[in-house]
Amino acid sequence: MNASAFRHLYDYHFGENRKLWALAAGLSEENFARPAAYSHGSVRDQVIHLAEVENIWFSELRNRALDDPFPAEHLESRAAMRAYWDQIEQDVRAYLAALTDDMLLTTPILEPDEDRGLYVWQVLLHVVNHATDHRAQLLRQLNDLGVETGYQDYIFYCYGYPWQQG
Repeated sequence: MNASAFRHLYDYHFGENRKLWALAAGLSEENFARPAAYSHGSVRDQVIHLAEVENIWFSELRNRALDDPFPAEHLESRAAMRAYWDQIEQDVRAYLAALTDDMLLTTPILEPDEDRGLYVWQVLLHVVNHATDHRAQLLRQLNDLGVETGYQDYIFYCYGYPWQQG
């Protein structure tokens, strides 16, 4: 386990997030916000959840406080939501660029209490795993809304397969 491997894994993760946004871009506003009973609800609410969670975990790793996990002004449009998501990606990339192998075995989180004993490597793995779970849910929702989706399998990223819808 090393920092370089995590940077590689996050390149895959960010690529999958961008593919998800490309699929969601074709939805009408009605379908983007259509309520769903499963998980966090609509495509919109699932996207917000993914961005919030990533921002929260990386803020915890840096011991930075969050005033508002997803600022209200970014809820006004998909473009604003996407810009906020892109900013989170840039913040995470900056963290990963400074990540060293030694940091992976540290426990930097001070709050909340239940996260204090987590190693950096555990948090990094959790964030990607959590996003994979929600992206799978979103791919199903998008499929049910008539959008042709593709695979998000990590192995296809390793093979260098180009992603295509349908």
